[in-house]
Amino acid sequence: MKLDSVLTSDRSGNSGRAKLMTRELSLYYGSCQALRNVTLSIPERAITAIIGPSGCGKSSFLRVFNRMNDLIPGAKVEGSVELDGIDIYERSIDVVELRKMVGMVFQKPNPFPMSVFENVAFGPRRHGRVNRGELQDIVEGSLREAALWEEVKDKLDQPAFDLSGGQQQRLCIARVLAVEPEVILMDEPCSALDPVATLKIEDLMRRLAEQYTIIIVTHNMQQAARASDISAFLLMEGDSCGVLVEHGPTSELFTRPRDKRTEDYITGRFG
Repeated sequence: MKLDSVLTSDRSGNSGRAKLMTRELSLYYGSCQALRNVTLSIPERAITAIIGPSGCGKSSFLRVFNRMNDLIPGAKVEGSVELDGIDIYERSIDVVELRKMVGMVFQKPNPFPMSVFENVAFGPRRHGRVNRGELQDIVEGSLREAALWEEVKDKLDQPAFDLSGGQQQRLCIARVLAVEPEVILMDEPCSALDPVATLKIEDLMRRLAEQYTIIIVTHNMQQAARASDISAFLLMEGDSCGVLVEHGPTSELFTRPRDKRTEDYITGRFG
């Protein structure tokens, strides 16, 4: 089943509704359980930060939303993961179409070994957009959305690796935007960047959240507090299995956490 044949994109400002939902989600890698019974609603057109100590399953959780864990031998999901009410783990779902709608930005910038222009045009070309004029419009529009156009408009034919680290990360965001996603996943997108580049990415995320649903994994509590609307705290429990301790508006979770473990983590007492 092609997702775009069953989902309709409502970008009319209905930001309060759930864009993504996990229900009793458990994730296994072979006999090892990585996540247990995670139920979480991700609101539309907002930034949700997934926080927690190393090894608690944050990145694994992020990858369930575009089925990247499918690429790991022995990975298995129980429960459901819904995008606009559609279970994305149904066998009939077109995973290629899913990954177009749910794009991903990785921890380290990973531009392709080609020009700036070709990096951004790569996805649209794979999805059948081959007209040169159309591609030029897509590339410019995506680079503008990623707040990079003014810096690279005279460097479109140069290798992407010539850009700075922060520029490369924004190029990777532009590459995701070029295929017109509805959700953007970001796995520690600023961990390899300096403070100035980090603030540019955070500012960019805030602007993008006016149109896209964003989920970010971060170890940086200050970044979560600055940039996110919602925070979800994961913690390893018992048999090295990640569980959701609590979630809610970031301002409340950071100032009035309901669980003592959350308070201990965000105040630096452990993790």
